[in-house]
Amino acid sequence: MKNLVERLAYLSGLRDREKLDFALVLLVRALSGDTQASVRLVRLAGIKSDQRWLMCAQLSPACAEPERDKSWVDWESLPTQDAYPESLACLQAGKIMCLEVHPRRTLFPVCVGDAADALIELETKEALSAEQLCIVAGVLQIYRNVQGLLDYGEKDSLTDLLNRKTFDAAFLNVSMQHADTQPLNHPDRRADVKGAYWLAVLDIDHFKRVNDTYGHLVGDEVLLLFARLMRSKFRQHDQLYRFGGEEFVVLMRCATALDARAATERFRAAVAAHVFPQVGSITVSIGYTRLTPDDTPGSGFDRADKAVYYAKGNGRNQVQSYSDLVESGAIAEESIQTQETDFF
Repeated sequence: MKNLVERLAYLSGLRDREKLDFALVLLVRALSGDTQASVRLVRLAGIKSDQRWLMCAQLSPACAEPERDKSWVDWESLPTQDAYPESLACLQAGKIMCLEVHPRRTLFPVCVGDAADALIELETKEALSAEQLCIVAGVLQIYRNVQGLLDYGEKDSLTDLLNRKTFDAAFLNVSMQHADTQPLNHPDRRADVKGAYWLAVLDIDHFKRVNDTYGHLVGDEVLLLFARLMRSKFRQHDQLYRFGGEEFVVLMRCATALDARAATERFRAAVAAHVFPQVGSITVSIGYTRLTPDDTPGSGFDRADKAVYYAKGNGRNQVQSYSDLVESGAIAEESIQTQETDFF
């Protein structure tokens, strides 16, 4: 009992989602009493028309430490929701399922919010006792509570996108992921590097006019619909932020500069084609830049923001690349020392 309490205290004190997921699968294996048990925490991610299974944490007999799918995993390589019918049935029913197979499989739904979107898959030599089932279910309730607290601190209250406060940590994590493979040179250099990281700043055009004409309630509805469009048009692993007001940010990984432009242009066109209730048509200006390992959150944001500023001053409703603007002489490139932005 003492060991369980200590593990729960550790788990509930974590504020890093990956560490939290890893701690959970380690604890579930310990509670199973089977040191060779396999434990997987999987989440059904994506929009309803294209949902796939994302492995958040996995502990197998062959691995001493948990593993997970990479943050920027190829979406098409993930299994579709129909690939695991028992897991899908568990989520839909919202109940624990004990499968009479060997090894024994037990599925625990994980509810965050009103519905289950993740589950624990546990494989053991022997079936779990009723007491073990109850204890694991209780641990998952604590896990859900911690996830809810993280969501409260990291999500924008209106749009449910990530908020500005979480941007720095995510940016630095991205920098560490590709620090060993990216050369330290001119940002946005023209040579394409597979798996390059990009930052885009999105600013709704004439949003103040929407608030002044239709009121803030309608303005909030526009922001909500704009955020939904972001979720549907950008990929599952792209990180979407609302920085406040009508300003949004996307951290994404694209193989080439053309891919980055295509992703941002696709979204711009989707916004322009969308009919917003009461307001009708709105447009968005977008600026983007390629990131390098020596970037700070301020320097990367500053370059993309300069591209947005140019777009808004030259017709709006357009996508601009920082490097293209520098190469054409439309804007002057600033030294890295001057590219610092204090967000807080």
